[in-house]
Amino acid sequence: MTNPHDPYGQQHPYGQQQPSGQFEQPYGLQPYQPPQQYYVQQAYVRPPDQGMAVASLVCSLIGLIMCFPAILGIIFGHIALAKAKRGEAGGQGMAQAGMIIGYVITGLWLIPIILWFVFVVFAVGAAGIS
Repeated sequence: MTNPHDPYGQQHPYGQQQPSGQFEQPYGLQPYQPPQQYYVQQAYVRPPDQGMAVASLVCSLIGLIMCFPAILGIIFGHIALAKAKRGEAGGQGMAQAGMIIGYVITGLWLIPIILWFVFVVFAVGAAGIS
């Protein structure tokens, strides 16, 4: 539909004029609407797994009573420390503590065992048993 008052047939920049005196919006343009606010719920972040680090520390401390768990504490400590450095787990400090305690306790258990073997070797040598 052309405007009879527009001799050149150009479309008005605001669209066609309606009988009410307002202009029709061309090409489906919408009036300005302020942006909507969206509320984002933060996701729960699970704390990193510390199972190996705890196992390392517990096994190392049980190693005070028996020697073998201290060796497990050293192994678990190395695994937990590697996972913590890669970012797969937490408890880096606990893993280091478990390793250090495990090494110290294993060393303390090795001293009497080595002394016992030395004593047995000397006792066998002194007795002249060959």
